[in-house]
Amino acid sequence: MNKQAQAVIMLLFGGAILKASLSDLYLRYVKEGLRPFLIGAGLLLVAAAVLTLWYDLRGKAQAHGEHHHEPKVGWLLLLPVLGLLLVAPPALGSDAAGQAGTVLTAPGTDSDYPALPPGDPVDLGLLDYASRAVFDGGRSLTGRNLRLTGFVTPGPDGEPMLARMVMSCCAADGRPIKVALSGEVPAAVPADTWIQVVGTWTDRTAQDPVNDAKVPYLQVASWQEIAAPKQQYE
Repeated sequence: MNKQAQAVIMLLFGGAILKASLSDLYLRYVKEGLRPFLIGAGLLLVAAAVLTLWYDLRGKAQAHGEHHHEPKVGWLLLLPVLGLLLVAPPALGSDAAGQAGTVLTAPGTDSDYPALPPGDPVDLGLLDYASRAVFDGGRSLTGRNLRLTGFVTPGPDGEPMLARMVMSCCAADGRPIKVALSGEVPAAVPADTWIQVVGTWTDRTAQDPVNDAKVPYLQVASWQEIAAPKQQYE
């Protein structure tokens, strides 16, 4: 591949990174705090591409008619780059959640969890709820109405569960946190539908067949379908 082809591919890669990082699209792939680094990387790629093109074209203008026939197969690398620009892959959802065990695998020792903030219902992340339910025995959850947000994923028994992907750095290390549902379960809701459920803690638990970790239940009083949030990972 000649330098012009390399420069065009760098330019498109940089443009794809800038397009994602200057919108909310990048949140499907990396944590929110990495945005400045993505913008910096995109700008560097664009600048390197422009300089490469300029130096190559200037050098050819001074070469007085010299011609080099480069293999054209390298231009096929444009296909995945254009794919990133034109078709943005979605955030991880129920397929990924069904293939991985719940992230709640820490040793189950009792811990002191702080009291929940005021509010009725109180908003909790799925990981916070599951940790309190399993490792704190639900002590900090008792007597409170709780509101959890996640997407629907089929459980091992076919019943819907609430899930959300937990990400340490990027989507490549994403793992699900799962909460089983009882009571007013959202039946006949397609997988990957985002919902908010309001309910109370119950001491009932299940076992994730993927990694044998505990999966807590929530006794659902009501639920509603919502649009996917801007930040889909915990």
